[in-house]
Amino acid sequence: MSGGNALAVSMSLVAGVAGTVQIAVMGRLGDRIGVVPAFAFAAAVAAGFGALALLAARRSFTGYADAVHQPWWLWLGGLMGAFVVLTITYAGPRLGTTATVAVFLVGQFAAAAVVDRYGLFGLDRIPVGWPRVLGLTLLAVGAALTLKK
Repeated sequence: MSGGNALAVSMSLVAGVAGTVQIAVMGRLGDRIGVVPAFAFAAAVAAGFGALALLAARRSFTGYADAVHQPWWLWLGGLMGAFVVLTITYAGPRLGTTATVAVFLVGQFAAAAVVDRYGLFGLDRIPVGWPRVLGLTLLAVGAALTLKK
């Protein structure tokens, strides 16, 4: 594995752990101050860190102007990220961390299969054969089992 791929895999693993911690922590914050205030606070913290990272990387805030001039559908990443944080803040305490992660992953994998199949967002088309369908089905069954407390 090349250095760039090894870093990408390592970052992805750590992000998986971070996502689980985020579900647990955001759920607790949402229980204490309310789901929407917790979501708004998390968004403000993320925006602050994003601005600092942009300033450190580019020594300016021109990246914001660059993003504004891109097609509208490329802004969906930010909107989807906000929806994820809002949803895990609500779902985590109600479903539990394991079930929230499991259901989230089923939705993510199913959507990924559709994106691959149709080459959405300019990506390469990747066929979705029976092994992938079986894998998605097994994941869905596993997620359903995690909903049982």
